[in-house]
Amino acid sequence: MGNILSRIVTNRKKQIDALKLQYSIADFEKIISDRDPPPCFYKAISKEGINIIAEVKRASPSKGIISENFDYIHIARQYENGGAAAISVLTEPTFFKGDIRYLEEICGEVALPVLCKDFVIELIQIYEARANGGSAILLIANVLDKNKLKEFIRHAHDIGLSCLVEVHDEREAYIALESGGKAIGVNNRNLGTFEVDLAVSERLRNLIPSDKIFISESGIHTREDMERLEKIGANGVLIGESLMRAQNISGKLSELKGIMGDVNEN
Repeated sequence: MGNILSRIVTNRKKQIDALKLQYSIADFEKIISDRDPPPCFYKAISKEGINIIAEVKRASPSKGIISENFDYIHIARQYENGGAAAISVLTEPTFFKGDIRYLEEICGEVALPVLCKDFVIELIQIYEARANGGSAILLIANVLDKNKLKEFIRHAHDIGLSCLVEVHDEREAYIALESGGKAIGVNNRNLGTFEVDLAVSERLRNLIPSDKIFISESGIHTREDMERLEKIGANGVLIGESLMRAQNISGKLSELKGIMGDVNEN
C-alpha cells in the first residue's frame, strides 16, 4: 500500500476498534431484520448506456475541503433529479470528512441505490453499511487479500448488499475476478500517490469479462472523458469532484451525458 492509503487504513482500524466497543454484528443484524431490502445497485449500474454513480464527497486527502456548504441531502436529491443511476456516499471520517450518518440520512431521502464508500477492513463495517440503508459497499483489492475479498463479498451478498470491487492494476484485477467480484471498479487514481490517469481504465478494460460490470472511477470531468470511456465499453462511471464543484448539478450531469443544456443555469 502507498503511504497515504496506509495511513488511512491504520487510522480506520483504530476507529473500527472503537465501533466494536459500541456495537456488535448481532446488533446490526437486528436492525437489518427490520429493514426492507435496499434497491439493487448491480441492476442500476448495468442498464444500457453509461451509468453515472454520483458521489457525495465533502473532502479528499489530495484536494482538501471540496464543499464548504455541505448540504448532503440537497446534493443527493439533485443527483437523483438529474438522472444519476446511483449515489456514492463517502463515510470515512478523518481524511474525507465523511460520516455514516450521511449514508443513513441520504438513503432515507432518495429512491436510488446508495453505495457506502469507505475503507472496509472489518466484517462489522459491511453490516453497519446495510443497517444504515446502504445498497452496496466498496471493497478495495489493494487493502484486502483474495480470501478476505471472497469472505466479504459472500457476507455482503447474504445480507442483500452489492459489492463494487476496486482495482488499480492488473494484479488487483485478477484478484478481484478470482474472488468472485461482479462489479469491478477501476480507479484511475493511484491510492498511493493520488495521481490520476484515464489510461488505467483503458489498459485494464480487456481484462474484465463481458459478464462483469465495468466501472471507471476518478478523473472524469468532461463529456470528452465520458466519450473516451464509452469507447471502451464502460458500463458506468463514478464521479465526485466535478459534480460536487458544479454550480448546477443537473446541468453538469446533462453535460456529461451529452444532453444539450445550459450548465450555468442556477
